[in-house]
Amino acid sequence: MAISFPTENATAALEEGGRTSISLRAKTMQDSPIRKLAAIADARKKKGIKVYHLNIGQPDLPTSPIVFETIRQLQLSTLAYAPSNGLPQAVSAWKSYFEQCGIQLDEKEIIVTAGGSEAIVFALCAICDAHDEVIVFEPFYTNYNGFASIADVRLRAVALSIENGFHLPPAAEIERHITTRTKGILICNPGNPTGTIYSREELQRLVGIAKRHNLYLLSDEVYREFAYDTPAISVMSFPEIHDRAILLDSSSKRFNVCGARIGVLASHNREVVQSALKFGMARLSVASIEQLALVPLLTSPKTYTEPIVEEFRLRRETVYEGLKTIPGVTYYRPEGAFYIVIGLPVQDAEHFSKWLIEDFAYENETVLVAPAQGFYATPGKGANEVRLAFMLKSEDLRKALNVLRVGLDVYKKQFS
Repeated sequence: MAISFPTENATAALEEGGRTSISLRAKTMQDSPIRKLAAIADARKKKGIKVYHLNIGQPDLPTSPIVFETIRQLQLSTLAYAPSNGLPQAVSAWKSYFEQCGIQLDEKEIIVTAGGSEAIVFALCAICDAHDEVIVFEPFYTNYNGFASIADVRLRAVALSIENGFHLPPAAEIERHITTRTKGILICNPGNPTGTIYSREELQRLVGIAKRHNLYLLSDEVYREFAYDTPAISVMSFPEIHDRAILLDSSSKRFNVCGARIGVLASHNREVVQSALKFGMARLSVASIEQLALVPLLTSPKTYTEPIVEEFRLRRETVYEGLKTIPGVTYYRPEGAFYIVIGLPVQDAEHFSKWLIEDFAYENETVLVAPAQGFYATPGKGANEVRLAFMLKSEDLRKALNVLRVGLDVYKKQFS
């Protein structure tokens, strides 16, 4: 049978008739609340205004020199494809890393991914069909929206409260959101954007729900080491759900190698891992040099993570103490990661954030924050909240919070 193609005129007519259009998935893809004010910040910098970036989780500390030394010492004659599940050296290094975290995995249960982002997309695609649902707790990492759009999955958001530091509600409240299309629960522990660490009792609550309703429990644990008061407990610590626990991880933050884009998906569920491997085959492989460069970090993690974590412990205290000086702000002491969601004494935090970076300066300085509404799925939630990422050294954090304090005072007088 012959295949006919439309003529140029016919194609033009289709376009004029409105039939040619980008996908609904593309149209509904959310802009990043973390990055969307960045262009305004760049324009202010060009005018000589110093901008304190509290909007994005990019540590300002130097990456360990061993990463670059390892790259320089590589003896490669060809930059070839890696195996789709990861280079053997990298998979072995991840296994070693997890063992040192008290997590026992076989190498066949590990898939190296292009950052933690790809691990999450692979996991959603492995457990869900089109229009299936996954429960999340809001506020949640905003890119979960994007990953769900790519996977054609719907997120069902359970609201948390700033009043108790965004800890989990009772099981009955969570179960109220389960439908016949629910396939799993996705958590971030320690949390982005909240810095919350779920207790063993909270995790046991989720484990019980997963068992009762035959759901997968997906745990994004990229901030594992950033636990300041009590250790973060892994989803892999609950053998009763060994067949439905999926671990999602990344090297980016704990080693300060965000640009390397090396993550991992791990599970004792062979079907999940094999599905992820098939997705990995479709994208061929993860970057070879970066996989090799991170092997020394993964095989001796505490050497590199402990100094970074201690620095961020100090920064957490700087932010916590600094917030005490700002009238009308709702806050708590974040237990992990390097984020906090705070309530502001304004009605529209997005308007305030834009005004702050676009129009305001104090002593030739201003602050860029992330409006928290973009971390919620429920309309209207987080309208007066912003996320702060304490990426700067303590001296700069103090200055940034002082600028924020003055800015709030000026804003309230101007727009009240």
